[in-house]
Amino acid sequence: MKAAMRFPFLISLLLLPLAVFSQSGPAPDRERGRVDAEPLWVRALGGEVTGLPAAQVQSAVVALDGGNIKAYSSGGALLWNYSARGRISPFVSRSREGTSYISRVNGALIAVNRAGRELWRRNPGGPLSGPVVSGWDGRLFVPTGDTLSCYTASGNLLWTRRFTEPIRLSPRLDQGGGVLLALEKGEALRVDPFGGALVWKLSSPPELLVSLSAVSGGASEKKTAWQRAPRVMALYENGTMEILGNPDEWYMPADPGESRSTLPRLSSPPLAAASRGNMAAITQRDGRTLLLSVDERKILWTGDTHIRLRSASAGETTGGEKEVVMLYDERGIYVLSTSGATGFTADGRRLWFTTLENTAAVPAFGEDGVLYAGGQNWILNAYKIEDRTRFQRQSLYGPAPEGSYGTGSPPPSPWADYPFRFEEREMSALLDGIGKAILSGSVGENELSWTAYLMEAAGAEYQRPGASITHPAVQPQYRLRALMLLANIGSRETIPFLTNVFRKDTDPVIRAAAAEAIGRIGVDPDGIAIQAFLEAMSPSAVSHDENVLIAVAAATGSLCRFSGPPLSYTGVKILTMLSSSGLGGEVERQARRELGSLRPGE
Repeated sequence: MKAAMRFPFLISLLLLPLAVFSQSGPAPDRERGRVDAEPLWVRALGGEVTGLPAAQVQSAVVALDGGNIKAYSSGGALLWNYSARGRISPFVSRSREGTSYISRVNGALIAVNRAGRELWRRNPGGPLSGPVVSGWDGRLFVPTGDTLSCYTASGNLLWTRRFTEPIRLSPRLDQGGGVLLALEKGEALRVDPFGGALVWKLSSPPELLVSLSAVSGGASEKKTAWQRAPRVMALYENGTMEILGNPDEWYMPADPGESRSTLPRLSSPPLAAASRGNMAAITQRDGRTLLLSVDERKILWTGDTHIRLRSASAGETTGGEKEVVMLYDERGIYVLSTSGATGFTADGRRLWFTTLENTAAVPAFGEDGVLYAGGQNWILNAYKIEDRTRFQRQSLYGPAPEGSYGTGSPPPSPWADYPFRFEEREMSALLDGIGKAILSGSVGENELSWTAYLMEAAGAEYQRPGASITHPAVQPQYRLRALMLLANIGSRETIPFLTNVFRKDTDPVIRAAAAEAIGRIGVDPDGIAIQAFLEAMSPSAVSHDENVLIAVAAATGSLCRFSGPPLSYTGVKILTMLSSSGLGGEVERQARRELGSLRPGE
């Protein structure tokens, strides 16, 4: 009898810890994944970090309040220190080649290469109102006040859009290679790479815009990546969300009916979001992060970030974060703020979290798992948080682009069937018109058709093997003009076409012009042009024409100055060979000038 009485008592003792755990809520969970790592390294900056560091290619660039930007390797070595000689805005961004883009507060836009050398300056009409966004082919989307401008990687203006109101939400690259932005009074826009825009009139200004995959099937599948306009989801202060109207319409009101009623409502206002396909990761003001499946119209999971955990442990109310940045890639979902960082797996498990003290700006999380945090004490701390590195399809310079704008192999031009398109008078007038538009920065939506025509004029048979050439031969002077105009339009997607012309054309004048065009564009992300230049130096090369080699030297120097290592390793080899080739004259002098320009301080 006594044993029977003791049995329920023993059972109750065994269940007691479970009861305590359930009543205390997430207390043990608060410490799950906590990382209190010592810094991997610490560096004195000589100034306060003014904005989000830009982490890329195992290095980070930070902008300082004194007007300098500094680059550090993931191991802590100072790579370079550039002075803008004046106050700079808090925005610094980097292209695929590692070029950094900053702005002085007086409005000067500055490009600095991965070796710390200033490449060019332009005046977009005012200081940056958000980070420069780098497109798939290296073009730059530059926001200033009520204006969005688009420049080539070498600094040529392609188009400008002026809005009726200031930009409220800074441009962000979408899943189609365009940018999403919102204006002060509530309009949302999707601007494509050539300046065309879809506009939605919203009932209230959105807090965030999120890019989703385009609707698949039908005619959409036949379009190139940028033409398959991604769907856009707007997130509002009150927690509601909606998918904006039909992207095939030009100007459309947002439909607050069906999508708002079918999408779940957030429990707290949104702070930041990131997406992959039709999955959207969202961080709320209450410090929770969630993953939304737009296809299923439901929230798959919700997890506490460092923001909520830190506030809970201090007995504070959440909601004090002013800026949050999110990353969403194949590794997982990352939440970054001035108070720390958190990493989640795609299925909602919290990998880790860490808290930071006295940070001056939101930290950056590199693709190699290093967290870079700039302190108010003028110190940059680097923490090794993850051993995993991001897997991406790589090229010579960083991640390969997610898609193509079609400028490297455009459809036939509108003049393709016009029998007199290469008649001298017609051709001269058309090239003059294209040239004037390029000089005035008004290429815009004509870019694809003009690029196609210029390729046809310069020698499109090289781009499309087997194509029949039914037009009369184009005079060399017009082919030269076409190549130079292609260079000024400046899409790096045209580098393979220009390299093909350089390799295969039998006219040395045209080969020299193709090399010069490559140098003017300034980028060779896959190294195909620099390899063609190296092959042109070999004893078995078809020709060693002096003008071709002078152009090769100039183009090689330009590519090396813009891109730096590793391209410059081969470039210096080419220039060294040319400078002591025994050819004498202008070839060797040009090669020595280019070598001199690559020395530090030159």
